[in-house]
Amino acid sequence: MIDRVYNVLFLCTGNSARSILTESILKKDGAGRFNAFSAGSQPKGAVNPFALRVLQSFDYPATGFRSKNWEEFAAPGAPTMDFVFTVCDNAAGETCPIWPGQPVTAHWGIEDPAAVEGTDIQKEAAFVTAFRYLKNRISVFTQLPLKSIDQMALGARLRDIGRMEGSTAGQAKAS
Repeated sequence: MIDRVYNVLFLCTGNSARSILTESILKKDGAGRFNAFSAGSQPKGAVNPFALRVLQSFDYPATGFRSKNWEEFAAPGAPTMDFVFTVCDNAAGETCPIWPGQPVTAHWGIEDPAAVEGTDIQKEAAFVTAFRYLKNRISVFTQLPLKSIDQMALGARLRDIGRMEGSTAGQAKAS
């Protein structure tokens, strides 16, 4: 029996690729246990079509997403976040808004699939790789015993998740 549903916000600079992928993955894989959201510090204004194509190809939600500013989630009336994860190195280095509720934060940076140049097949392959890395992280995250783990141990586990295969940073951040 689940006692509560946790709110999770995924941040990236453009909110068009990695953060959208993680939002969709958690929406499906964490349904009933987690509410997933995504945002960016400098949203592109549109979701990358390769992100949507890859989500759809793996039978994950691919509709209803929009590129939005992270200020939406720091505004009065926004959902209180339990967890905030940055999935790109740029967003991790930026000064984030003050999140109500003192969420646990961690950095789960991976390479930007939207930065890949080349053929459509090469671009889609980059998104498939990003999807796989992010899905692996979310799989580990959703299996954590959130009710019974203390804050320090939880922070350490979240940092460990950020260091999984595909990590762009040698160290992850958590609070």
